[in-house]
Amino acid sequence: MVATGMLVAAYLLQFDINRHRALFLKHGYFKNAGEKNQGDEAFLIIGIIGVSGLVAARLYSVLENPSELLANPKVLISQYGFTWSGAVLSTLVVMVLLARHFHIPMLEFMDLCAPPAALGYAIGRIGCLLSGDGDYGVPTSLPWGMSFPNGIVPTIQRVHPTPIYEFLSCALVAAILWRMSTKALSRGGSHGEIISAYLILTGIARFLVEFIRINPRVLYGLTNAQIVSLLGMVLGFILLWQIKRGQALKSETA
Repeated sequence: MVATGMLVAAYLLQFDINRHRALFLKHGYFKNAGEKNQGDEAFLIIGIIGVSGLVAARLYSVLENPSELLANPKVLISQYGFTWSGAVLSTLVVMVLLARHFHIPMLEFMDLCAPPAALGYAIGRIGCLLSGDGDYGVPTSLPWGMSFPNGIVPTIQRVHPTPIYEFLSCALVAAILWRMSTKALSRGGSHGEIISAYLILTGIARFLVEFIRINPRVLYGLTNAQIVSLLGMVLGFILLWQIKRGQALKSETA
């Protein structure tokens, strides 16, 4: 499902690049792609982001429990145990490098990648549901509660199927971001508004779902993911405020 999510994200990103093509050529973006590579930039971008994200997510997960790593170094190549926070951090670093490579302003590049990232993440979460890898929530008596007796981390209790919640919330976020991208294109492009909304909306979704997940609390009753979500939301609001402030100053000057 992670591979499927990456593939869908690549096709969606390529579609968005293609519909922005005239605007990008006007500003000299993606000039490193060359004529032969035009039309497949997204697969390179998603491939690099996806692989680095998986590696970072695994490393982050392992480093959360260093004693387990010391006792059994083979956990580094386990097929489960990937931490969202690690993937977020690595993705931000890789996207900065890719933006420089393709000669596109960082915020505009992040705006471009935000909707595919949200949809790809949503699809990847289905894999957590199918494998029963412990990403489920606390016990519940709600009619849609599920048990995972044969999961990687089995439970016979009916629990909140939090991967479904994340799939639905992130698919909704992807739809909102895509609509924002479409509107921005008609105005001549975006300047960081979409990545700001991505940080805020995905941060809210993850922060809320963590209250019913079984992850350990590390600071003031919050999980690692909630702390990262709060930082992401704060960054998103600051970035959005700076963008709006800059636009207001330009309007006053004009």
